[in-house]
Amino acid sequence: MEKAFSASVYDLVAMRARATPYALAIVERDLRLNYAALLARVEAIAADFAARGLERGQRIAILSENRFEYTAAQLACAKLGLIAACLNWRLAEAELDHCVDLVEPSLLVASPRHRNVADIVAKGRPVAAIDVLGTAGETQSAAQGEDGLLIIYTSGTTGLPKAAVISHRAEIARMCAMRLDMGVEMTDAYVSWAPMFHMGGTEHLLATLMCGGTGVIIDGFDADAIVDALEEFPVGWLMLVPATIEPLLDRLAARQAKVLGVKAVGCMADLVPSATIAAITRALNAPYLNSFGATETGMPPLSADLIPVGAMPDAFPKKLSMMVELRLLDGAGNEVADGETGEACVRGSTLFSGYWNAPSTNAECFAGGWFHMGDLFRRTPQGYDFVGRSKYLIKSGGENIYPAEIERVLFADARVNDAIVVRKPDPQWGEVPVAVIARNDPSLDEGAVLQLCRDALAGYKRPRHVRFIAMEAFPRSASGKIIREAVETMIG
Repeated sequence: MEKAFSASVYDLVAMRARATPYALAIVERDLRLNYAALLARVEAIAADFAARGLERGQRIAILSENRFEYTAAQLACAKLGLIAACLNWRLAEAELDHCVDLVEPSLLVASPRHRNVADIVAKGRPVAAIDVLGTAGETQSAAQGEDGLLIIYTSGTTGLPKAAVISHRAEIARMCAMRLDMGVEMTDAYVSWAPMFHMGGTEHLLATLMCGGTGVIIDGFDADAIVDALEEFPVGWLMLVPATIEPLLDRLAARQAKVLGVKAVGCMADLVPSATIAAITRALNAPYLNSFGATETGMPPLSADLIPVGAMPDAFPKKLSMMVELRLLDGAGNEVADGETGEACVRGSTLFSGYWNAPSTNAECFAGGWFHMGDLFRRTPQGYDFVGRSKYLIKSGGENIYPAEIERVLFADARVNDAIVVRKPDPQWGEVPVAVIARNDPSLDEGAVLQLCRDALAGYKRPRHVRFIAMEAFPRSASGKIIREAVETMIG
């Protein structure tokens, strides 16, 4: 009876295969698979895993670039109640050692490109080739709703990566929340170009397959391949991180692309110049997603705002997502008044299940029955204004400065391609803010930057130094975010 109360991700994909067996499920270069063929491949891999003696709750680590077999292996895990630990192939060998040892997988699955590294970090554990997985046999769907499905590793910018466990329940809820917030339709396609060890590459592809849409798999950011997909398929959400927007705009213009239709584009609007937001929305005739979520929460809690086509906002208040509760709490756990800064604390069905093998961290993060995100917001009549990370404050002369407040001013200037504000030790003030900027116009010199900030910010919040660097010099995480701590080290 227990199984009747909760479908798994596999169950929902299998139902689409029964309902629309000939609908197009997967596109990867010249490969095109309908739902019946997708399910047949998943069943063969599940039989292979079962033949190896793998059982519900065990972990399978995957080290591979984006490819169809990656998704098929995840869905085979989804059927058997196994957990797919998605390894970041960009990590150093020592970091991968940590990720593997942390979750103790019973099997590593690797692509030919990454097989040598997989053999090293496996340390004697069995390793299977992802491109030859599969055998004859039958298996039963065993996963329950609260079983872990994915392990996605945090970026580890301030320490060793943590392993976030995401259940079937959370994945199904995230699929629903995204569609409710953005108006994505069941058969809309999703372009999975971000690495599959990241939510952008995996989560929304699985959501698309649960709904009966087409998943277009691309091995990393390839502007021409993305344009090809946009010309062939109606796309629900086109995920673009800040550094990918300008290259895509160039290719859309050069090819005079005829885009079939996009419901929403982009993410993390706070990190993108307003002129760039306006340009990409006009090019695709789609609103820009003013999102704020996390690996631990999904697109929620604050991803329900769509910036209209052609708009150039100078502020980015967030709107509450569906299927989530949100409170802003002070350090004592009390809800703050409107207009006051508090930490975003979340409760709801999209939440992850905690970090693997990290009881003390989980106790701290889930204190009081809410997940504490570590992100600071203020609630105003316009929405929720992002203030910054609670653990990255610039304390200057006794005042707290949140980098996001300064970055918002910088991004409002069309001459800024990208920017970040970091702290620098100072003998007089303790710490001072430094603006690090990639510009597209040499008229934006230090004096112009300081004038922008002088016009918009209190004196103590203004950068004391300005550094200009090339776009490609910014150190970035897998999701395309600039790594603040690495920039801080760069400027000394």
